[in-house]
Amino acid sequence: MAKFDQERKITAIMRILAEAGGPLGSLQLARELDLLGIHLQPRMVRNYLRQMDTRGWTENLGRRGHRLTRQGHSELRHAVAIEKVGFVSARMDELSCKMSLDLERGLGTVVLNVSCFRAVDFPDAARQIQAVLDAGLGMGRRVAVGAEGQELGGQAIPFGQVAIGTVCSVTLNGLFRMAGIPVSSRFGGLLEVKERRPARFTHIINYDGTTMDPAEVFVRSRLTRVRPVVEKGDGLIGASFREIPAAVLPVAQALIKKMARVGLGGVLAVGRPGQPLLDIPVSPGRVGLIIAAGLNAMAAVEEAGIETENQAMACLHEYTELIPAMRLSEALLTTRKLHKRLHSMVESGKIPARDDGWYE
Repeated sequence: MAKFDQERKITAIMRILAEAGGPLGSLQLARELDLLGIHLQPRMVRNYLRQMDTRGWTENLGRRGHRLTRQGHSELRHAVAIEKVGFVSARMDELSCKMSLDLERGLGTVVLNVSCFRAVDFPDAARQIQAVLDAGLGMGRRVAVGAEGQELGGQAIPFGQVAIGTVCSVTLNGLFRMAGIPVSSRFGGLLEVKERRPARFTHIINYDGTTMDPAEVFVRSRLTRVRPVVEKGDGLIGASFREIPAAVLPVAQALIKKMARVGLGGVLAVGRPGQPLLDIPVSPGRVGLIIAAGLNAMAAVEEAGIETENQAMACLHEYTELIPAMRLSEALLTTRKLHKRLHSMVESGKIPARDDGWYE
């Protein structure tokens, strides 16, 4: 029991570091743990951090504090399964409450998925991503791009890799919440599309009973058929089912239109009050919504034979730092120049390079 309690505390520290997106000291961590109901003195936090350093999950940056390593992020995603049941649903609620995008001004944060793949695959991957987003099968048409030596979502990007941030569908939950519209997220699934119209769900995973984001599961399993939808209008894409009160439907429809005007989309279908949507029953007084998964672009990349590593709901990110998908080719040129400059500096001894892809 003591061993389980110890691992639970370590997992809590790792989660705080992951959400912080940067290094934290033992005093800061103790305060954050206290808010979670885990009462530890800074001295005890330092003991746990030393254990985590030894395991390779954290890195001591001196006075700046500790930060989570790439290995630590991986371990966090594979933490004790029973503890993580319901984690996806809770994470959705947490991020939707923390995001701050103001649609009128285009300022604030959105929820981002972060995906990594080899830099040499960037040209092919960029074409797939742009095609999917242009087809309206993601959450809008804007992305974040990071190269080795940089960070995205609080994670260092390894040597020889590129990271892409796609807007997560949880962003819709946050925007609805700020507009006073309560959202119930029921499940994520595989949505069959026929003649470019949603037809039916073939697989579903309830958010409150899973340890992994459903979109991650479907992408990793290569069960999607996103590219055929882009090319011919028929296939399987990731999507989710949400419910809202029927009383706020006019407000929701106006908000969906406003989202589309600023480059955010993803709403594939809106039901009628109290009526089933694609044979999915809806409670009286409620309306069903079907939302495209933000990871559909990366599903198409996987379908093209390019291996990816994906983390749904990875972080909050400034909306102004996202670029239109059509500018991915420009980002590629910038990425190549950065690679060349950094490698030159490493070879000349001006900066050291580490295995985790971070440059001092």
